[in-house]
Amino acid sequence: MRRTASPFSLIVLGFGTFLLVLAPMLAWYVEPRAAVNPIDIDTTAVYKGTGSVFDTDKIATVPDQTITVTQRVRGNVAESEDSGNAVWDVITTVDTDKSLPAEDPHDALDYAPHRWVMDRETTRPVHCCEEKPYIEGEAYLKFPFDVQKRDYRWWDNTLRGTVTMSYQGTKKIQGYTGYRFTASVPATKTGTRLVPGRLVDLPDTPQVLAEEWYANHGLELVVDQATGRVLYAQTGPRRTLRAPGAEKDAAVLLDSRKIAFTTATQKQAVDQAEQDSGQLRLVGRTLPIGAGVIGFVLVVAGILLVVRGRQRPGSSELPQPSLTM
Repeated sequence: MRRTASPFSLIVLGFGTFLLVLAPMLAWYVEPRAAVNPIDIDTTAVYKGTGSVFDTDKIATVPDQTITVTQRVRGNVAESEDSGNAVWDVITTVDTDKSLPAEDPHDALDYAPHRWVMDRETTRPVHCCEEKPYIEGEAYLKFPFDVQKRDYRWWDNTLRGTVTMSYQGTKKIQGYTGYRFTASVPATKTGTRLVPGRLVDLPDTPQVLAEEWYANHGLELVVDQATGRVLYAQTGPRRTLRAPGAEKDAAVLLDSRKIAFTTATQKQAVDQAEQDSGQLRLVGRTLPIGAGVIGFVLVVAGILLVVRGRQRPGSSELPQPSLTM
């Protein structure tokens, strides 16, 4: 007589096999598709610092001013869904205490709206959807997922070009470790502006097309390795005017050695990075390892239970001899 495997042993074996198949799928298929840039983003980063600012009322550069830079990023969901990319609208304002609080961002000392369109998986710029300006490089506002220990080309919107951010090791922000990158920008002509001649040492010229120049004392970014989110940002902008063809600055519009994320912005960035990287780690590492281990144990147990259902020796009785007369 042959014993058959019990339904329980088959269930154990089948579930274990399912978990073994699920483990690599989570790591190689599900996790990469979870690492995508959102289309419904709505976040605000605030920078604070001190420096010199051109006062339009005094027609002079005023030192030791508190400078606040506010950068708001909103995702355009409708256009993102239509294009398949992440379409983010960005408004950056620069204020002093004199212009804060401002009911309308247009009233800021400097107001710069623009649109960034990127591939949701690679974070590379995509040129569509009325993108403005023509953004290039490998990163802007955030780094790609799975940040590597190498240099990255970062888009500097004031420069209207890319700068090379060099990897400088790790740094803790609010107790959370991120990758640190730094760069500087030499004085570079970025455009022209029509101004009174006296602003650029040409008092006899009523209006002149002055040259706008930009430099940066030092850029520092600390980013989350898993998600590429910026945990801390520091910039040292210097914006000046020069007379056409001149080699020296004639007027300083903005000059600061350090404008950086406020503590509140740092904490917000770290909290979001912990949440997002935790979800990626759960799908890409914790669940696959757990499913693989449990699946292996269940498969072994199921096989043992099935083997126990092998054929068992039967019992039979010898026939009794009959009496004959």
